[in-house]
Amino acid sequence: MYDRDSREALRQTIADYMEKGFLENIIDMFRYDPSLYSIIGDLIRDTRIRVRIGTTALMEELAESDAEGVKSALESLLPLLKDKNPTTRGDAAYLISLIIGKDAISYLKPLLNDSVQEVSLLVREIINELNSDGKKEPS
Repeated sequence: MYDRDSREALRQTIADYMEKGFLENIIDMFRYDPSLYSIIGDLIRDTRIRVRIGTTALMEELAESDAEGVKSALESLLPLLKDKNPTTRGDAAYLISLIIGKDAISYLKPLLNDSVQEVSLLVREIINELNSDGKKEPS
């Protein structure tokens, strides 16, 4: 594991690479060092949209090829469901649903009553997608 300073330097390097579009290189880094999943929560909170979009693309790719490994990102994502930034709450909700599927519903339900309508609508869509057997979440 990395100490705090090393972790921050690594997060900054990965975020900078993400912003420059080096997604394939970052995917390889995560495949080589699964401990990097612990910084996903930090990356999804980055102020740069290319970094947040890249983090989502990274997790979408790795969720398919490393379904067990991506679960280690949950620890950094779950607290973000209560983040003050509504974009962060929505992004975290999506990534959590991507990682654990239907098991995410219990974590996401409190956001159905989020103070920001866009977050509650997004979470409703996520839950409805997870309930793809036709059951819809009550309004």
